[in-house]
Amino acid sequence: MNRAMLLPSRALPPSRFLGLKNFSRAENMIRKMTVTSQYSFFSTSMTNSDTIPSKVVPSAKQALEGCIFPGASINCGGFGLGGLPETLLNELARTDEAKNLTVASLTASVDDFGIGKLFAAGKVKRMISSYVGENELFAEMYFNGQLEVELTPQGTIAQRMKAAGSGIPAFFTPAGVGTIYSEGGVPIKHSSDGKDVVISSPKKETRLFDGIEYVLEESLPADLAIVKAYKGDTKGNLVFRGTARNANPDCAMSGKVCIAEVERIVEAGELDPDEIHLPGIYVDKIILAKDNEKRIERLRLSSASAPTISGGREVMIIRAAKEFKDGMYVNLGIGIPTLASNFVPEGVHIELQAENGMLGLGPYPSTEEEADGDFVNAGKETVTPNKGASTFSSSESFSMIRGGHVDLTILGGLQVSQQGDLANWIVPGKICKGMGGAMDLISAPNAKVVVTLDHVAKDGTPKILTECSLPLTGRRVVDRIITDLCVFDCDKHGDGGLTLIEMSNDTTIEEIKSKTACDFKVLDEIKAMQ
Repeated sequence: MNRAMLLPSRALPPSRFLGLKNFSRAENMIRKMTVTSQYSFFSTSMTNSDTIPSKVVPSAKQALEGCIFPGASINCGGFGLGGLPETLLNELARTDEAKNLTVASLTASVDDFGIGKLFAAGKVKRMISSYVGENELFAEMYFNGQLEVELTPQGTIAQRMKAAGSGIPAFFTPAGVGTIYSEGGVPIKHSSDGKDVVISSPKKETRLFDGIEYVLEESLPADLAIVKAYKGDTKGNLVFRGTARNANPDCAMSGKVCIAEVERIVEAGELDPDEIHLPGIYVDKIILAKDNEKRIERLRLSSASAPTISGGREVMIIRAAKEFKDGMYVNLGIGIPTLASNFVPEGVHIELQAENGMLGLGPYPSTEEEADGDFVNAGKETVTPNKGASTFSSSESFSMIRGGHVDLTILGGLQVSQQGDLANWIVPGKICKGMGGAMDLISAPNAKVVVTLDHVAKDGTPKILTECSLPLTGRRVVDRIITDLCVFDCDKHGDGGLTLIEMSNDTTIEEIKSKTACDFKVLDEIKAMQ
């Protein structure tokens, strides 16, 4: 028993009850307080037993009993292959009651692993995700009408999950404003021959705050939340590790029932209270992870031979690195933007932020033994943390981004318009990998957005246009365009359009004009790209 305040009844003589004028009334009150004992206990404990109830369940099968039924909704933690509840997903794939499921997760795993096993087993009716580009079976099922897909910005998914567990039915976000995501029309289900769209996303409500448009998003509760943690105690308190935390804490909050699988289970009291990332109040059952492959999706080593970079790509990479200024917090997209981090100018220190939950990304690991599936960047590549790095949840990561705390975002593009519109996530009927975190990143207030892309497509078609022909990622969001030929500045807040400020030594203004499908201004003194 917790005897936090142990007060002998003799310590409170009736004469000391100064607030009671009638002595006999005071005496009667004290007599009632001490009927069962000579002591009165004021305790913070809810039990007089030293035995603490345990939330540990012997197996995934037993944990899922009574939680799964046809048509159930499941929110699943994980990003790429990191932080996936492998044991629970494998058991779900074998569970007869698990069918016609609606599954929500940041990404869709890969073929025959993680959530991919649910697709292979035909368990999923609808998937809510931000990026699905690494799963071929998923793409096949989506385009032939076997699978419904709600593509949603990554930060929005994490925040919707967190809102569900916070008693917040809806919220406003700038991500997706002015695109088919907010205006309606994203294909959710195709016909069996893939030629027609059977179900499209509806138009979302928007509202102006201080002259800025925001999208209304509803919370994302689930019948069941399944999450993965590094360590947990018998009361359900959880500790995560590295970027494997991702959306797991947000997901855990969102379920009517939450089952956590962990790599280590310890007794209650063994975890320091300040060490706990997610309190046990959100967790109903906990199991020991039996399937814990922790597969690495993209092994990248610093000791490996650097990829050969030449021509226009080399020009873009080196020029993109010149955008780095000392003290900046920077988010880099996959491909050329990430490679630019290898060319940080001398004397410049930047902090790299990854939307999957790390600030202070360091180099690739030097050996396979050093590579750790719990530490990956947003491209799912193995990385190491720099000194002073920190890790956090997906919702926290996108709070940094949307809150304007990231100074610079560099990402790739398919098309850019002269007003600064960006298209980089879908080619209708051909490619639909998802927007990932791009819509969140480019909507961040006060952040500088730089886009890198080839000036023309392989067939010679210009990628810089008066208006983008592909669905937009964001409207009026691009500050600067870096191509293999030149650099444009965009007046995204006004009507100034594009201004040519730099160009390669190997090109001319006439060539740039011939390969650009919109008008642009030319700076009086154009610098050479270096």
